[in-house]
Amino acid sequence: MSDESRPYRTAAVIPAAGRGVRLGPGAPKALRALSGTPMLIHAVRAMAASRAVSLVVVVAPPDGAPEVKNLLDAHALPERTDFLVVAGGDTRQESVRLGLEALPDNISVVLVHDAARPLVPVDTVDAVIEAVRDGAPAVVPALPLADTVKEVEPKERGEPEPVVATPERARLRAVQTPQGFDRDTLVRAHERVAVNGEGATDDAGMVEQLGVPVVVVPGHEEAFKVTRPLDLVLAEAVLARRRANDGF
Repeated sequence: MSDESRPYRTAAVIPAAGRGVRLGPGAPKALRALSGTPMLIHAVRAMAASRAVSLVVVVAPPDGAPEVKNLLDAHALPERTDFLVVAGGDTRQESVRLGLEALPDNISVVLVHDAARPLVPVDTVDAVIEAVRDGAPAVVPALPLADTVKEVEPKERGEPEPVVATPERARLRAVQTPQGFDRDTLVRAHERVAVNGEGATDDAGMVEQLGVPVVVVPGHEEAFKVTRPLDLVLAEAVLARRRANDGF
């Protein structure tokens, strides 16, 4: 069977087990409504919008897999894409690892996408996949920073923090998702974390610990992370513009 005919050559794993404390009390962040539809559904549709993605694995809260499965069943999703819900762990790393373990053997490219980035355009998804297929073991979409960044000496909340350094802004990028990986590389990175107990803020950081190169492709301003109430307002505005311009 050729690579092109494999049904699950590329899969997306969406860890959705977080509570989203910064959005306030209530449902987990991924289940918060955005224009009447849970953010998780928007994120799933964003991954499935790519014709290269044949399988989307949603990693639910440890005790919430049936609820998430019912949620997916209740919303219209592309018929060409298969969907799977698995129970997650206590940490994001553990949840991604459990999502990886659920993948069929013939998956070779894996995307890891934040459920809190519901509006990533399909062109960004496709660009990440293409870069992995072209030979990059790990790929992240990212944007240049608009603000100057200062490195500081952390102090207690409210205390002035001394500036330690000012990194060169031209060399800095704000990283988004989906992050794309050669499957074997990502599995090795998670195995290393499990053995050595070394953490990272994202999966690409775990791959960096292996000494494996990570490359950047252009991100998109609409792939922002919804973490605060103000982000929800911006996301609603983006969706309203899409409906007006594209009939989204």
